[in-house]
Amino acid sequence: MTAPMKHTHLLTFGSVTLAAWVLSTFLFTYFYPHLVNNNFKKAILKQGFGDGPVPINTLYTEPQKIFAEPLAAQPASGSKLMTVGVNHDTLLTAGWLDLSKGPQVLHVPDFSGRYYSVQFTDPFDVDFAYVGTRATGTGPGDYLITGPEWKGQVPAGMTRISSPQNSVLVLGRILVYGDSDLPSAYGLAKLIQLAPFSSK
Repeated sequence: MTAPMKHTHLLTFGSVTLAAWVLSTFLFTYFYPHLVNNNFKKAILKQGFGDGPVPINTLYTEPQKIFAEPLAAQPASGSKLMTVGVNHDTLLTAGWLDLSKGPQVLHVPDFSGRYYSVQFTDPFDVDFAYVGTRATGTGPGDYLITGPEWKGQVPAGMTRISSPQNSVLVLGRILVYGDSDLPSAYGLAKLIQLAPFSSK
């Protein structure tokens, strides 16, 4: 009668190990994107990209010299976010929104067929909306970005983007055709603008 009890400790150990693995996998999957996004947020708000911190509800466009020479031109005081996964195809613009005090209005200019995208990402690294060539076309537009509790009226001529959270990462990419095109792309990127929404 003692034989079945012989491997009880192995079954217990196996069950505990499996439970620990399932729990750790869940925690990693759930919290790791949030930690990464939180670090990204801190880097933007505290260090910026070389010109000082980027305030909440402000967009910052990658400087032309960093785009042209990403590793050599990056100031020591700035975060390295603009040089991670460096490419010579798209110019970046980035910012962090706090919608707890009200919506923000994103304005995009007429890109005249040029590829661009603006993605909206929540604190858990979920991309919940896009504005740009594939989603909305390349014409000009105004987008009302609202938090989860906003109940107001969307003005005529604006398209609402409902965020599941009040904290939102905004990341824009503008296609650069070549070195000689960089000033044009930069000029368009600077025309992607944020402003507080006023219902008055």
